[in-house]
Amino acid sequence: MAFGLKKRGPSTFERAADGSMTLIEHFRELRTRLFRASLAILVGFGFGVWLSGRVLHVLQMPYCNLPKARLANGDCNFVQLGPADLFLLQMKVALWVGLIIAAPVWLYQLWAFIAPGLHRHERRYAYFFTALAAPLFAAGAVLAFFVTSKGLEFLLNVSGGGDVTTTLDITRYIGFVTNLILLFGVAFEFPLIVLMLNFVGLASAKRLLGWWRVAIFVFFAFSAVVTPTPDPFGMTALAICLSALYFGAVAVAFLNDRRRGRGRELYADVADDEVSPLDLSVEPVGAAGGVEASAPIGAPEPVAAPAPIERRYDDMT
Repeated sequence: MAFGLKKRGPSTFERAADGSMTLIEHFRELRTRLFRASLAILVGFGFGVWLSGRVLHVLQMPYCNLPKARLANGDCNFVQLGPADLFLLQMKVALWVGLIIAAPVWLYQLWAFIAPGLHRHERRYAYFFTALAAPLFAAGAVLAFFVTSKGLEFLLNVSGGGDVTTTLDITRYIGFVTNLILLFGVAFEFPLIVLMLNFVGLASAKRLLGWWRVAIFVFFAFSAVVTPTPDPFGMTALAICLSALYFGAVAVAFLNDRRRGRGRELYADVADDEVSPLDLSVEPVGAAGGVEASAPIGAPEPVAAPAPIERRYDDMT
């Protein structure tokens, strides 16, 4: 009995591109992708533990840089209400840092799993939106850091006074800052939703521009709800930034419509509640030609007469 090496088939990524993967092969590929992503996050978590002290110091700066937050000796102190609060907080910050460090790896694993099921233009859109999502989120995080500093200054000036000494719980303070950063970062992704509506053809740039009053009202209402302080500074800063991003997205939508030739249709200038114009000009019609007469329906067809039969002289009797 002869033994030999089994021929290896195409990789899972190639088989997915051909559409020949079975359900079990999909699960196997998902398991492989999740294992690689988890391994990258674990490595990033190790670096996050090393960087957690520096990250906590940066997150404490909006409060510690305020004159009201410093004690007589110039120190900025926080308290912890439980013996393990600071340790658990460092682990949480290390996990967030690990996710950010390992983002290129686990995002690639996610993309490699879903990309074979997308069309070419859908992949192109995914590249475009991903390239814009990271800078927009970073801009929202920077704005949240700035708003936190101004908001804490306002709150300390209002609540502080006399012999009252303000000391914050480190866990609640870091949670407050990180939640605000996450909220502002997600809010800055709103222009991508506007562009997506335009790219898939659900809303034209002209229609998006017509919604600018409603959009600005929604931005100010949203900013008034999510900003942690009652002062108008943070609310106005977030609302103005979101409005500017909205008009920037509408400008990109106009360029996309011009590139695709949208708005040049036959009835593009006709409103939704307006009757489209009709061409009522009458074209002249010439005289019809003669029609040949035909036999009436059901009449028997003429039968040709039979040809005469020739007879020879010896056929006669």
